[in-house]
Amino acid sequence: MLTGPLMRLYRSYSWKETNLRVACADFDLVTRTVVEHRRLLERYIVRHPEFRTSLVPVVLLDNAPEAARRMAAAAELTGLGPMAAVAGTLAQLGVEAAQAAGLPEAIVENGGDIYIHAASAVTIGLYAGDNAIGGNLAFRLEPDRLPLALCSSSSTMGHSLSFGRCDLATVIAREAALADAAVTLVCNRIRSANDLMPVLNDVGAIAGIDGIFAVYRGKVGMWGELPELVRNEDSEARRKITRDSRSDFQG
Repeated sequence: MLTGPLMRLYRSYSWKETNLRVACADFDLVTRTVVEHRRLLERYIVRHPEFRTSLVPVVLLDNAPEAARRMAAAAELTGLGPMAAVAGTLAQLGVEAAQAAGLPEAIVENGGDIYIHAASAVTIGLYAGDNAIGGNLAFRLEPDRLPLALCSSSSTMGHSLSFGRCDLATVIAREAALADAAVTLVCNRIRSANDLMPVLNDVGAIAGIDGIFAVYRGKVGMWGELPELVRNEDSEARRKITRDSRSDFQG
């Protein structure tokens, strides 16, 4: 679960199941782009309902929209259904619209999946539930690593389907579709503390993944090239966690 730093102005936007927090000078451009891509995806799903329900990769129909193509590619790499990558994909598409317009900064979080384009350092808080880690840690990303995706998921918080018991997992990658699908895979496969490093090593072997951070009952596993871990000193962090109306998370 991700929260943003104090020095940036974040605005919230919700449309259907999409719940965004956006830091960008052109908020309307970003949110309009996300909605447009989601509408195209919904129209595609009418033609291809299996795309929405499948828990394994599917073959795309002709003329699939950009979001569906990115989601399907991530599904092939992770072995999951394409909808595991939907939130991260939409976040990146929103940021890319801002980049194409020449804006120096755009940060989009879509329910814990975040894509970052910025010219100065960004600190992203981590929320791992009510345990020893809790909301005490954050990642600090320097601009030379950006743009970058940080996608987070939990088996124990929120409404998303998970087959594991992972309190928090975060995957870092250049492509948000891949990070989103991969973090779902991590959460699905961690069911005990003994699973932490075997799962992280296995998922980390997927081409395109830079780093993985996972928490199981206060025990931490780390793999790859993670951003600098720092203390989360934002007293408002818990309030900033993106809530989904379907989630059981109590802020």
